[in-house]
Amino acid sequence: MAYSAKKHFISRLLCTKSWTSTQVFRIATDYFLVDLAFIVYWGILLFGYDAGVAGGVVSQPYFQQEFGLRDADGTQNKERTNEVSSIMVSILQAGAFFGALGSAPASAKFGRKMTLLFFTLVFSLGAILATAAHDYEHYGLELIYAGRVISGFGIGGISAVAPAFVSECSPKEVRGRITGLFQIMVAAGVMLSYFINFGISLYEITGPNVWRIPFGIQLVPASIMFFGLLTVKESPRYLFSVGHTTSALHTLAYLRKEPPWSERVMHEMAEIEAQAEEERDARKDLGFWDALKTKGESVRFRIAFSIFVLQQWSGQNSVGYYAPQIFETIGFTGTKNSLLASGVYGIVKLLATTIFVLYLVETLGRRLPLLISSLGMGILFLAIGVILKAHPPLTSDPNPAVEVIADPPTTSAAKAMAALLYIYVCFYSVGWGPLPWIYVAEIFPTRTRHYGLAVASASQWFWTCVDFVVAKATPDLIARLGYEIFFLFGVINIGAMAVFAFFLPETKGRSLEDMDIIFGAITAEARAAHVAESEERAQEHDIEGTNNEIDTHPSESTRLLIPRD
Repeated sequence: MAYSAKKHFISRLLCTKSWTSTQVFRIATDYFLVDLAFIVYWGILLFGYDAGVAGGVVSQPYFQQEFGLRDADGTQNKERTNEVSSIMVSILQAGAFFGALGSAPASAKFGRKMTLLFFTLVFSLGAILATAAHDYEHYGLELIYAGRVISGFGIGGISAVAPAFVSECSPKEVRGRITGLFQIMVAAGVMLSYFINFGISLYEITGPNVWRIPFGIQLVPASIMFFGLLTVKESPRYLFSVGHTTSALHTLAYLRKEPPWSERVMHEMAEIEAQAEEERDARKDLGFWDALKTKGESVRFRIAFSIFVLQQWSGQNSVGYYAPQIFETIGFTGTKNSLLASGVYGIVKLLATTIFVLYLVETLGRRLPLLISSLGMGILFLAIGVILKAHPPLTSDPNPAVEVIADPPTTSAAKAMAALLYIYVCFYSVGWGPLPWIYVAEIFPTRTRHYGLAVASASQWFWTCVDFVVAKATPDLIARLGYEIFFLFGVINIGAMAVFAFFLPETKGRSLEDMDIIFGAITAEARAAHVAESEERAQEHDIEGTNNEIDTHPSESTRLLIPRD
């Protein structure tokens, strides 16, 4: 499609009478980057999907029968079922932890794109093993366990590399929105897993398809991601960091949909070059661990680690464990109804996340939504604690050994708790759900971004696993603590997470290279001087790197290097 046709199409799409060339370029760039993010983030859909699919599979009667989870009289062995469910979830998270750590050296050596391709193949191998499992006598359960570990390793690597890749390709004006698609895909994956399990239960599917359909569906987004990655270019910042200056320039121009000699592209390249030179000067003759101790560097790693510790201990997982009990008290009894209620919960989470990421993140920034989210979740936890203390639900004991009342009466207190649960997930989705990933993806310099995201992702997976194992190892935790556990989470949200958010530096609208200024690695004046030197050097040599490969007049020959429709 010619440029004029693109301009006319986009202008009509946005119902605007006239647009300047700069505005149309910016809009085209945004849509192009959304396409890039959706390709890269198909693996993140797997992140959410795998987190929610295991419990539904294990709850299916046919699965329990085939894998020895029922006693001789045909009744469910709840202790064994809980054990298998715990193992299936925890080994996925353990594999993801090591995959996240392993992604850093791979991303540094082979680049973001090749690393994502590798981890996508690893995940697919795990999904194939889990799908191919037959029954208990043919080591089917062991095969599923092996598949979950391998898939987890792939998901961990993808979750660490994908945000860095997207962030490095995005302009500062929309970086939060584009990177925030990460959490939208997570929420979409969780919701999809709920409804896949609900559909299997609704249509009473039996036979191996009970687990082969949920596990096999994972191969669809994995295939889309793998073949989609073959069509995208490497991160321009990574290319520059390994000395491929000319390729970095042309890739950046391609991503911005502008010629390489444009003022915008040249200025961004000058910032990238200035930061790279500053890093080389500051870390000359220093090893990796010594470099982490340089000014403005260690604080970013502490933030990346701490922000996910707080996210996982914000109470979101405990709310997830307690939600089925609340739904049961208001009449959602039985497998089908509880899965449907969980699916609605997933829809609310997805919608809230989508609205925030697409319309609010670049308006409200990072720090303010985290603060609002912390206070909102904290207040809601305190409110739930008060209601539970005054009106404990009849089915509040999660111990599998306790027989749950089949049809508990619906009370006003139970309805209020259910309403607070949906409001809670809205507050989580407009702050502590998507923003930790956005924030850590943008605060690191190019040289250490892969390590920073690896630390952040590993922290997320580690504390998720710890939180899950603790809750499963003590199934009567909530029953024994009762309302007190919600008071505890309320205090954590208000007393720790809100204070943490209050002191975080704001990063909205700042370039990735500006993060060194924000965190004190260099002054704004020194950076401006270095950028000016880089721009002056580029003008004097007329893009020296480009001249080594093409004619010195960019008006014609350089344009041939920029992909056109």
